Amino acid sequence: MTLIHPGELLPLVPVSTDTPAEQAATLRGIGPVSGSVHSWDLSTGVDGPGTRFVVFVAGCPLACLYCHNPDTMRMRNGTRTTVDTVVAEVNKYVPFIRAASGGFTISGGEPLLQPDFTGEILRIVHEELGLHTALDTSGFLGARASDALLADVDLVLLDIKSWDRELYLRLTGRQLEPTLAFAHRLAALRKEVWVRFVLVPGLTDAPENVEGVAAFAGSLGNVSRVDVLPFHKLGAAKWEELGKEFTLADTPVPTSAQVDRARSAFTAHGLNAV
Repeated sequence: MTLIHPGELLPLVPVSTDTPAEQAATLRGIGPVSGSVHSWDLSTGVDGPGTRFVVFVAGCPLACLYCHNPDTMRMRNGTRTTVDTVVAEVNKYVPFIRAASGGFTISGGEPLLQPDFTGEILRIVHEELGLHTALDTSGFLGARASDALLADVDLVLLDIKSWDRELYLRLTGRQLEPTLAFAHRLAALRKEVWVRFVLVPGLTDAPENVEGVAAFAGSLGNVSRVDVLPFHKLGAAKWEELGKEFTLADTPVPTSAQVDRARSAFTAHGLNAV
């Protein structure tokens, strides 16, 4: 059941007319905590267990070639929104979410680009509303997640895009090591993780690359599920609207056989791959 499409920019609150000084004061914690929000959505099965209220924040330090929501890459493409506004919206659906054995997920963009905003939402939703919480992240900014923030996270959806370092840099414009360090930290905390891996023919589907991610995930001890996500081109029109080239326009989507082979690599390491 989807109420709002994730790619749709919503007028969540009026555009701020605060002066730069007032905006800076808010960021320092003077006044209500706020952040840049792209949209929110109610989804089932793809953002954690059960039916979930998902907040998509704006802004991301990565520039993934296959990003299906490139309009979330910049914080300026979002709407400044207070924590109270987000929580009030979530609260409307709490009875339904509980009945559907679901919870709350904060996604993006990259939630850890706005750690204070993200952490405060997670704290209230987890401690006061009593919902299961999930953090959807690339892990690149994992060092920004305090232990207090992670204490209010029941599940981390960790996107490991490639094992090959050069390919990771080409795909994202960033280094892989911060993600691996964050994964190790989550393992030490015994925090449940679902690994996400996007299968892109001709890029991430090389057997040695898939095996590298699978072996790493299998070694952690806290990965309860792996989502092998087939590459798709549903965001191509958004790239065009933004005046940017979608460089993977000619890349084919993976076949069911290719997806099955990738899943088999993960299951060979004792992981539940779907």
